[in-house]
Amino acid sequence: MEITQIVLASRPKGNPTKENFRFEKAQVPALQEGQVLLEPLYISVDPYMRGRMNDAKSYTPPFQVDAPLEGGVVAKVVASKSEALQPGDVVLGALPWATQAIADAKKLQKINTQLAPASYYLGILGMPGLTAYFGLLDIGQPKEGETVVVSGAAGAVGMVVGQIAKLKGCRVVGLAGSDEKADLLKKEFGYDDVINYKTTQNLRNDLKTACPNGVDVYFDNVGGEITDAVISLINFHARLAICGQISHYNDEKPQLGPRFLPLILTRSALIKGFIMSNYHARFPEAMQELGAWVKEGKLHYQETIVDGFEQLPEAFLGLFTGQNQGKMLVKV
Repeated sequence: MEITQIVLASRPKGNPTKENFRFEKAQVPALQEGQVLLEPLYISVDPYMRGRMNDAKSYTPPFQVDAPLEGGVVAKVVASKSEALQPGDVVLGALPWATQAIADAKKLQKINTQLAPASYYLGILGMPGLTAYFGLLDIGQPKEGETVVVSGAAGAVGMVVGQIAKLKGCRVVGLAGSDEKADLLKKEFGYDDVINYKTTQNLRNDLKTACPNGVDVYFDNVGGEITDAVISLINFHARLAICGQISHYNDEKPQLGPRFLPLILTRSALIKGFIMSNYHARFPEAMQELGAWVKEGKLHYQETIVDGFEQLPEAFLGLFTGQNQGKMLVKV
C-alpha cells in the first residue's frame, strides 16, 4: 500500500523553512502480530519539535534527515492484528507524519470520544493540558491572592495555565503578541490583564502597572527579553516554572541578556525547568481533574485547526510567527 509521508529534508539553520521538509511516497509493510494500521484524524504541531530538528542531545532524540517527522497524533484503527484494539477504535500515540502508519498496539492509548472531542486529547486533555497542570500546580504552587504571570499566554499551554490560576484565586497577567489575542484572553479565558509585547513601548513599566503587588509565580513559555522583564518584578519566595523558550529555538548562537541569578538569590526564589514526561506516573490524576473541570465548564479551550495533510509544514512554521490561538492542529 502506497502512502505519503513528510520527511526532514535538511536541518534548519536559524528559522526553519518549507525547504527543510519533503513529501515523498512510501510503502506500508504487512501487519505483524500485535500491530495496527492507523489513519490519522488530527496531527499535532508543537514548538518542541524545532529542537528535534537539530542534531543535538536533548530529552528526546533528534529527528533523522530523510526520515519522517513524528509527533502526537489522534488516529483511527483501520486494521488490527491485536486483541486490544479493533477497527474503528480511536487512539492517541506518537506517530510519523504520514497518511497511514503501522504501530504496536501496546504503545497506543485508546481514547473515549464520547467524553470529549478527539482533538482535545492533543490539547487540553493531552500534552498541553498536562504541562499546564503540573508546571503550575507542582512547581508554581499558586496561593489565593497571589499574582501569576504567563508568557505565551495565548498558546495551547498558556490558555490552560491562566484558567487554573484563576480557579486557585490568583490575579493572572498574560503576555501575547496581538490585541486580538489579548482581548480573547481577557474575555474568554479570565485573564485579569494582558500585555501585547509587540506594541508595548516599555514592557517593564507595563508589567509593573499590571502587577502592582509584584510577581509570585511566573510560568515561562517564551524566555528572552520577556522573561528578563518579568524576573525584575519577582517577590520574595517567588516560583518560576520554565516550560518553554520559544524565543531561543531558532538561535544560531546563544543570546546575551541580564544576569538574573542575583535576583533569584536575594528573593529566595525557586526556578525549575520541567518536561511533561517527568510526571508520567501522575497522568491519570491530572486527566481526571482536567476532565472534570472541562465537564463542569470551569475550563474553556480554543484550537486553531488547519485542514489538509499537505499543510503540516506551514502549520508548524506558523507556531513561530504567532499564527495560532490555543492549540495548533492539522485535520487530515
